[in-house]
Amino acid sequence: MRRLLPVTDQTSAPSSPDPADREWSLDELADAYAYPELAPGAHWLRANMVSTLDGAAQHDGRSQPISGETDMRIFGTLRALADVVVVGAETVRQEGYRPARAREAFAARRAAAGQGPAPAIAVVTASLDLDFTLPLFTSPLVPTLVVTGAAAPADRVAAATAAGAEVVVAGEGAGADPARAVRELAARGLRRQLTEGGPRLLGQFVAADALDELCLTISPTLTAGGAQRIAGGPSVAVPHRLAPAAVLEEAGFLFTSYRRI
Repeated sequence: MRRLLPVTDQTSAPSSPDPADREWSLDELADAYAYPELAPGAHWLRANMVSTLDGAAQHDGRSQPISGETDMRIFGTLRALADVVVVGAETVRQEGYRPARAREAFAARRAAAGQGPAPAIAVVTASLDLDFTLPLFTSPLVPTLVVTGAAAPADRVAAATAAGAEVVVAGEGAGADPARAVRELAARGLRRQLTEGGPRLLGQFVAADALDELCLTISPTLTAGGAQRIAGGPSVAVPHRLAPAAVLEEAGFLFTSYRRI
């Protein structure tokens, strides 16, 4: 792993041997991806996505085929730093989501930050068309949250509650309002937020101008086809500009971080 940006003692001249071109420890990754210091009551929503060189966020409906070993280590690190992982219902179904697990390597860091052993999973859904017998709902370390609207189907809300999920109302219609969802989660003390998509949910956060940071892995692969981009849905009136915060490289993969200006 090499740090390309920002320039530090872990960044070497292109013509010289790079002492940082090695596998980074989990502590080093956690330091590199630490959340910014948050003022009282503030929150921070970051997204973690992967894209091929030709813009595909998935292959055959899943992100795993375009990912890699280091990308998965960063994926785990980002989860370990978060209070809550926010994900769309379709991604839960497609990717076979399970509860976040406690990891000994991050236990002391989480305790020092006042966090529990693992982040909560928050599923954003209008229909609540979810299998509440899955481990995500039956055996999480912390209760899974279901984020929806006030007009969501009452029978499905009851099923979610009966399964042990905490229902978070974040909209007046059937579905959740993205910006309100962020605020509702923060009001529950879940201020360090991570969304893993999918593209439709990320597009909603972008359209609502609710995203503070994008951690984007650029996979050195080409897939062609009609796969989704990392964000979908209606376009914004004015493109949102972010500033590069960090670029890491390993085995041809670029691990980038862009933050709100």
